[in-house]
Amino acid sequence: MENKRVRLRYAPSPTGPQHIGGIRTALFSYLFAKKHGGDFILRIEDTDQTRFVKGAEEYIIESLNWCGIKIDEGVSVGGPHAPYRQSERKALGIYQKYAEQLVKDDFAYYAFDTGEELDEMRKRLEAAKVVAPQYNSVSRQNMKNSLTLSEDEVKKLLSENVPYVIRLKVPRSEEIRFHDIIRGWVVVNSSQVDDKVLLKSDGMPTYHLAHIVDDILMEITHAVRGEEWLPSAPAHMLIYRYLGLESTMPQYAHLPLLLKPDGNGKLSKRDGDRLGFPTFPLDWTDPATGELSSGYREKGYFPEAFINILVLLGWNPGTVQELFTLEELAQLFTFERVSKSGAKFDPEKAKWFNQQYLRKKSDEEIAALFLPLLKEHLPAGSPLLESKYVTTFCKLIKEKAHFVNEFWSLGSYFFIAPESYDADVLKKRWNEQSEKFMLVLTDNYKAIDNFTAAETENIFKQTGEQTGVAVGTVMQLLRVLLTGVGGGPMLFEMMELLGKKETLQRLETALTKVKN
Repeated sequence: MENKRVRLRYAPSPTGPQHIGGIRTALFSYLFAKKHGGDFILRIEDTDQTRFVKGAEEYIIESLNWCGIKIDEGVSVGGPHAPYRQSERKALGIYQKYAEQLVKDDFAYYAFDTGEELDEMRKRLEAAKVVAPQYNSVSRQNMKNSLTLSEDEVKKLLSENVPYVIRLKVPRSEEIRFHDIIRGWVVVNSSQVDDKVLLKSDGMPTYHLAHIVDDILMEITHAVRGEEWLPSAPAHMLIYRYLGLESTMPQYAHLPLLLKPDGNGKLSKRDGDRLGFPTFPLDWTDPATGELSSGYREKGYFPEAFINILVLLGWNPGTVQELFTLEELAQLFTFERVSKSGAKFDPEKAKWFNQQYLRKKSDEEIAALFLPLLKEHLPAGSPLLESKYVTTFCKLIKEKAHFVNEFWSLGSYFFIAPESYDADVLKKRWNEQSEKFMLVLTDNYKAIDNFTAAETENIFKQTGEQTGVAVGTVMQLLRVLLTGVGGGPMLFEMMELLGKKETLQRLETALTKVKN
């Protein structure tokens, strides 16, 4: 394994939108591959055609591209191991021969049980108080399969094209050991493992057989997947052994679960809907119901922030650093620093990450992102769409925001004069003294030509001395008269951007309205 080129794959099923847990699996695989100068492969595991959803494959590819996870080989780019869809590989007969080989070597068998017979078996086992009814080394002895039927009966059923599946023949009581990169040695007794279906009645392989065959043929060196696959791993180890592939099998890494914010159970779309945050990378519209599920991209998250959110769910760099580029992560990432325990998702921390990346971007970059949104609110040709005005606005407002798409709601008063004023501030701050201050301040502002932040602040302080009013008692009131709201970016920088004419007009309008 040491001398082989490192190759990792992400192999999702096209059954709908990709949960962020799946994208995390792709990210960890990608980072490990890049760290070791290897390849990241995208394979589509569409063995369950009944669950296929139109558009899901394209969604997967677009999600990875948005995240910056470059696909070296796979469905979207091709490569020497094509095709990369399991349905197409099945058509080439790739899986059938492995399943038949297992039957020939007495490591698998034909099972002819009908759905009704399987239901009866489960009911029988439940009645016998069996905790987890399953088709295994004990129950198979009372079922219709090539282990209980005579050779002639099996041949007859096969010749008559009676539907069958091929099942793995799991030994009755045997210790199965395997090493997981994250969890160390895992030991399971085979009595806890059911006889997995390897090939379905339609000739399509199940995940249990298909991913093993594909990983071997595609020379995968490390297989990364979620913790939920741990119970199936012993069966997969048996398949590698029975096919004589143990020496070339990939090393496995089972990632910890993503948990709800309260840590109580696995994170799901319902949790996101309930608590108001996305659980998918991109928006997804269900083609069957038309239901929209929100994504991080459309909510206004930067891909860099999304990547940082994901990578720290279950992995830590061993330092206090929290913001990383993909290149930095590829240098730092190891599976040894991935936790065995579940990782709680924190929606507020996710917003914090986006805020950090928002602040790291230049004012010009942010203005370019905000301008299309601004054009939805202002008429074409408005002087307020001028790039210098918009860029300065972005510089002032970005410290108050987590997302670019919040800019309008946070600072629309930069573009539209207020029509109402914060009643609580007026009640607390408007009186005879403050009115006198504002009237004198207005006159003082009219007299200056250099309407800069420094000069307007200086005049503001001088007016306090002139009127005997403590400026701390009227600063918020001045903000409300200019913007309508009690909070916002730096006051005097805002006034400089509004300009002398607009500032005076707003003050005079507000003073008239408030007095009335």
